[in-house]
Order: sequence, then structure tokens, then C-alpha cells
Amino acid sequence: MPACGSKSGVSRPDGLYRPVPDGKGKPPMKLKLTPEGHAVVQDGKPVYVSDDGKEIAFDAPQTRDTIARLNAEAKGHRERAEAAEAKLKPFEGISDPAKAIKALELVSNLDQKRLVDAGEKDKAIAEAIKAVEEKYSPIVSKAEQLEAALYAEKIGGAFSRSKLIADKFAIPADLVQARFGSAFKIEDGKTVAYDQHGNKIFSRARPGELADFDEAIETLVDHYPYKAQILKGSGATGSGAGGSSQGVGGKKTTTRAQFDALDPAARASFAKEIAQGTAAIAD
Repeated sequence: MPACGSKSGVSRPDGLYRPVPDGKGKPPMKLKLTPEGHAVVQDGKPVYVSDDGKEIAFDAPQTRDTIARLNAEAKGHRERAEAAEAKLKPFEGISDPAKAIKALELVSNLDQKRLVDAGEKDKAIAEAIKAVEEKYSPIVSKAEQLEAALYAEKIGGAFSRSKLIADKFAIPADLVQARFGSAFKIEDGKTVAYDQHGNKIFSRARPGELADFDEAIETLVDHYPYKAQILKGSGATGSGAGGSSQGVGGKKTTTRAQFDALDPAARASFAKEIAQGTAAIAD
């Protein structure tokens, strides 16, 4: 029987369900239908088509679990805020926090039966901090080295092992990392991607969850102005002769084999031209 079964949309000849706009001028996601009017299912999940044409297999159980988790987190935040407000309530009558702190310090000194000269005290604290920093400086340096190695393994390894990059990109993984690597960070042992506005990139197929590496790369490339030059099938043409040649629109083109044979400096220069949209790699 036809999917949805409501009056909020109609089926189209191309097999897509077209819902009526939601009243805010923007139509919701459309359920993809077969020519017979049945919902298209992928891995047991109904397939929807977003307003930009991307197909998404919607995982309803996962979404339900995510909503439950976010509700629990919101409750925890509210309870912590209420607890903090309760602790601050006894201090509501204090109009000058600086004077209150100074008074507490004075009482503390009197309680110790001696007043400590402020300058000498600050000097002693500074010397103590310096001694601790000198003692633990090698440990901090070692931790920074380990953090850098972890980043190289998790982020660099993700680029080199990515099937998406191997299958769809016209440039090597190291150049993809050079352009998009700064968008990835390691937080709590997990790889997290950020968009050009500094916001975390979330999965479109798993609402509420962070995007995995390949999905994040795909999102970043979608907003890259020169994506046609770094993806395969961009329409550029190359030459079988050594070096580069002029392709469609006057772009400099070369084959992947020729690109890989270049010395590091030449590869870096050609990669810069690719990013500027004046060159391309054509297999």
C-alpha cells in the first residue's frame, strides 16, 4: 500500500514522495517511493531524499535512542545548574565580592596568628610554581610528543585508509589531508570534524551523532569551491606525454602517474594550482 498514507503529500512519476511545505516555506524530507508507491528500504531502513537531493537511510531506533540520551543529558545539566544556584544563594547579599574576598583573607591570616607580607608571599608562590614547572617540564614535553603521534596515527591514518578518498578523489590522500586535515581534532580519544564555521559536523544518516570520517570529508568537500578539480570525473582532460598539458578551459592537466613521479617541490606547486582551480589530475 502507498507509504505515509496521509494527506500531507503526493506521489510523483519519478518515484519520490513530495510532501506539502511545512508552513515555513521549506518542504520536509521526502520519502523515496518505488513506481508502485512502496517505500524504498535500504538495510531495513526507509530511504528519504533531502531538499538538496541526497538520499539518507533513516535509522529510527538509533534516532530514538539518541533523543533519549540527549533528554537525559539535558536533565543532568538542569540538576547541576539548580545545585549551583542553591550553593550561591547564601552569598546573595554580598554587593562587593572583591571586598568580601579580602576580608576572608584577613580573617585567615589572623586565624594563623600572623600577617604575611603580600609581596613576599607572592614571591614564594612564584618560586614554588617555577620549581614545579621545571620538575615536570620533561613530562609535559613527552605528553605533547605522544599527543602529536596519536594525532598523526588517527588523523593521518584515517586519510590514508579512506576508501572514499581512494575511490572518488583525483589527488593523493596526503594532499587531501594537507587541505582538510586542520578540520579534524581528537577529543576524548575520538576523531571529531568541524565545518568552516567552527561547528561540529553531525551525521545526516544518524541524527544526533557525530559524522564518521568519510561522511565528514564528503561534507567538507561539498562546501569546497574547487571540489570539481580534486574529485574524479571533473571533466578535465590530460595527455599521455610526460609533464603537464593544457586541458579544457586552459587548465593545466597531468595524469596521476605523472603527478606521482614529480619531485616533492613540484608536487607541492602543482597541488597549489589544483587548489586554485588552474590545474587538475586526469586519469
